[in-house]
Order: sequence, then structure tokens, then C-alpha cells
Amino acid sequence: MIRRAIPTVVFLVSLLALAAPGWSAEPPTGVVNLNTATVEQLQLLPRVGPSLAARIVAFREANGAFKKVDELVAVRGIGEKALANMRPYLAVKGPTTLTEKIRLPRRPKKAGAESKD
Repeated sequence: MIRRAIPTVVFLVSLLALAAPGWSAEPPTGVVNLNTATVEQLQLLPRVGPSLAARIVAFREANGAFKKVDELVAVRGIGEKALANMRPYLAVKGPTTLTEKIRLPRRPKKAGAESKD
């Protein structure tokens, strides 16, 4: 009897874990205002770390407010592809409402790519 109950208990615990808050498969929502965000807030954007966030702030301080999100490609280290990944989370007006780091899925390795072992 106990042997039959163990798989059922494991299944139920798994379902509860998936239903728990913070375990959602939904990506975080919100935006980062390029004109008011701090270095810490900019780091919530996908693939933006401390140095890139600092370059965005330095660019903003040197050149003034961003008028359009597209102007972000003028910052060293941000190209069209990076901008495309960030675009849904960017704004130039309004408050910064993003509160969680956006993590994009890793890109699959190309076939035939050699490992660095």
C-alpha cells in the first residue's frame, strides 16, 4: 500500500511546486525607462550586466535623454539584435515598472561547433 502511495505523493508535490508563486513560466512584465533608470534597474534587462548598464547611463548623461528606444544602438555593446531582445521591456516615458531580471533562453549551439575542452 505504501509503495503505491509514494508515486502519488511525489506527483502531487510536483504539481504544488509548479503552482507555487514565483514558479510561473510567464516572463516578468514591466518596462525600464531609459531616461530615469538606475544602473541597477537597467541590469534587469536581458543580457545587460553592470558594465553595459553603466555605459547606458554614461551615454544618457553625455548626450541627454533618449527620444526613441531605437537610439539605444548608439551605446557601445548594443546592436540591432540586442535591441530586439530588449525592446519589449524599454520605454522613454513613464515609470520603470520592471522588478525582475529578464532571462532569455540560451541559444542552441551550432552543429559542428567544437568545444573548448
